[in-house]
Amino acid sequence: MSDELEPLDPRTAKQMYLDNRRHEVAAATLQSHNYRLKQFVEWCEREGIENLNEFSGRDIHRFRTKRRDEDDLATATMKGQLATLRTFFRFCASIDGVEQGLDEQIILPTTTEDDAREEMLDPDRAQKMLAHLDQYRYATLEHALLSVLWHTGLRIGAAVGLDIEDYDSTEQYLDLVHRPDEGTSLKNRSQGERLVALSDPVCTILDDWLNVNHPRTVDDHDRNPLFATKQDRLSRNHARTIAYQYTRPCVYGDTCPHNRDTEICEALPTSQAYACPSALSPHPIRRGSITYHLQEDTPEQVVGSRMNVGLDVLDRHYDQRSKVEKLQQRRQYLPDE
Repeated sequence: MSDELEPLDPRTAKQMYLDNRRHEVAAATLQSHNYRLKQFVEWCEREGIENLNEFSGRDIHRFRTKRRDEDDLATATMKGQLATLRTFFRFCASIDGVEQGLDEQIILPTTTEDDAREEMLDPDRAQKMLAHLDQYRYATLEHALLSVLWHTGLRIGAAVGLDIEDYDSTEQYLDLVHRPDEGTSLKNRSQGERLVALSDPVCTILDDWLNVNHPRTVDDHDRNPLFATKQDRLSRNHARTIAYQYTRPCVYGDTCPHNRDTEICEALPTSQAYACPSALSPHPIRRGSITYHLQEDTPEQVVGSRMNVGLDVLDRHYDQRSKVEKLQQRRQYLPDE
């Protein structure tokens, strides 16, 4: 260990890193880094590592093995975990917290096409979920939020960042605006700003939500959030809980696909909805929405523009159509001979 290093515990290092990156990356990216480094810090504390000055390549190997084998991480997830850790170690080296070059000992795994194919909310489940909300939770926060997420494919950060003024009921669209200084940034910053068209049914739900059930909450920046609780603007974490809650099959179905007793299931309380194996976070809803639009013959360029995603990323990470589906849809654009 170099004599020039200054003692630095993992938890303090994590906070210093996040504070340093706070004005460099989007809020969603910072939150992702926070989660990934939380796993690392908790591992360090369990292993009794109190000073990163002594952290070595062998420790990296032990952490990587634990996350891969014991936590059963997919290759793509492991790649993200290690990429964040590498950036974190570069920062620590810049403040004399770890040995220079420690980050170079982290080798990222190679992902394949199969790694990019992840879970999504399929159209049948989406329609059942929305039908349930339409009948039993009409024009509530949950109904309005999930209707918008499914029909527009918005990222959760973009959705919770909307204000009432960003919704045009007459022209039927949402105006997405990057407002980093007011706590609501877009993933692609100003490049993510756009107008998103809405259908009649979604506008009807939003109108009724605003006219009947909206709590008229004002946030800390004196703005009027479109999606709000009685206390504040809807947070990302609360929105995730809503997604987990209403994507559980038992909410809109009669039987549990996992053969659990729905009277005593651990995932029955709203706060524990994530424990259901079928519960989905907002991102699989976005992935399902994008795939559904593509299945309905919406051109890829239109879907990419609407969902704010590049065509290469669209094809690799979001398009879940089969090869046969793609073939059949391409045929309609071929000239008759």
